[in-house]
Amino acid sequence: MTTTSASSIIEAFSKAGQSALFQFFDSLSKDQQNEFIEQLAKIEDPIKLVNTVQEALKFSSNNASSRNFTQLPSEQTASTLDLDPELSEKWTRLGLEAISKGQVGVILMAGGQGTRLGSSDPKGCFDIELPSSKSLFQVQAEKILKIQQLTAQKLNLAQQPKIYWYIMTSGPTRSPTESFFQKNHYFGLQPDQIAFFDQGTLPCFNLDGSQILLESQNKYCESPDGNGGLYKAIQTNGIIDDFVAKGIEHIHMYCVDNVLVKVADPVFLGFAIDKKFDLATKAVRKRDASESVGLIVLDDDIKKPCVIEYSEITQELANKTEQNDSSKLFLRAANIVNHYYSVDLLRREVPNWTSSQKFLPFHIAKKKIASINPKTGEFYKPTEPNGIKLEQFIFDVFPSVDLNKFGLLEVERSDEFSPLKNAVGAKNDTPTTCRSHFLALGTRWVKENGGIIEDDGYVEVSSLTSYGGEGLEFVKGKHFKNGEQI
Repeated sequence: MTTTSASSIIEAFSKAGQSALFQFFDSLSKDQQNEFIEQLAKIEDPIKLVNTVQEALKFSSNNASSRNFTQLPSEQTASTLDLDPELSEKWTRLGLEAISKGQVGVILMAGGQGTRLGSSDPKGCFDIELPSSKSLFQVQAEKILKIQQLTAQKLNLAQQPKIYWYIMTSGPTRSPTESFFQKNHYFGLQPDQIAFFDQGTLPCFNLDGSQILLESQNKYCESPDGNGGLYKAIQTNGIIDDFVAKGIEHIHMYCVDNVLVKVADPVFLGFAIDKKFDLATKAVRKRDASESVGLIVLDDDIKKPCVIEYSEITQELANKTEQNDSSKLFLRAANIVNHYYSVDLLRREVPNWTSSQKFLPFHIAKKKIASINPKTGEFYKPTEPNGIKLEQFIFDVFPSVDLNKFGLLEVERSDEFSPLKNAVGAKNDTPTTCRSHFLALGTRWVKENGGIIEDDGYVEVSSLTSYGGEGLEFVKGKHFKNGEQI
């Protein structure tokens, strides 16, 4: 770092009202000064950043209840709960054909740690105590292996296709994630079909958004930039360019915590390909009117798709049911962060999405942030929220997509969605519920194929044995011990 560039960075932050960042600068060693300047250099425009945070604070409590939310048009939606078998077969074949041609890539968002679960390891390393002791990473890797195998079988290919897996980690999870994959020999996948890249970070501010907090004398506080940071990460890490170089045209993106996810689901891919969608999303049916989930809806005022929080609609609208079927909520498409993107869309729009807060605004979270107390100059761990962390949400780009290029596929929750978010003892989304749901699904498949499970128990069906319930004819009439692995 040259003296000139260091001076220009210090000047830029001082003009943005951040001169307090440099209160210890003169007492730092040269190496410490350089480290600090390098971190600061990640922020391209400090004035713009501070102004954007102020705008976010101003509108963080904005009430959206005055907007008109309704269902997406039927032309943009489908449901696997009542899908015509012929259409399902058509979409499956379209998806498999895209996989066979090497046109499908998968993005896994795996930046989180298992902190809530009592673990400092990446969440994908977590063992939900299946009989096999497989981690989330292993379950998902084996689904990729299986769908590659099924594609070759169903399309009579001479060799299996290769699905490239792009895994977004964070600073704390990058090294342990890579080590975990190496230790486990990439779970049977080829090392060259897996690419790791890091999501970005954003600085933490004090509660009124006027000052960036210091973690130490030569480092400011920062936190991951949220799942919306995916777009900037695939741009700055050359991932989009890699899609193009490899001939990838279709992307399936999902989160690591979903043990039931269908990785590179051919039905979902075929749905989007057939309808020529640029962006599509999966949803599960909302459990009841009070479930605290985001909803995928149409903003009728602007005729655009969007995701709204449960708190953004009135009680009346939350409880509204279908006119001809009172068992169905009117707004019921619960967001599970499981998306399809065309690579053409990403190439065209990611530069726009990442350059303007219009598409990806900051969302504010008040937190207790360990930092240097500006009054005493000493490091402290607060007992009350003392600052704000900034996040961007992946779905905030939905309104930028033309409605006729956006699709929603409703899927059965018990088949495809069981996230790991909370420690044992919580009501939902725990290691216990994930394990139960995974085993219940496999057990159901075995029983549907005529298998007999002793003591009315359960079995674990490996993702290498069956991707979605297929290929289990061999269990007919066979007896399986409770807890047996198949």
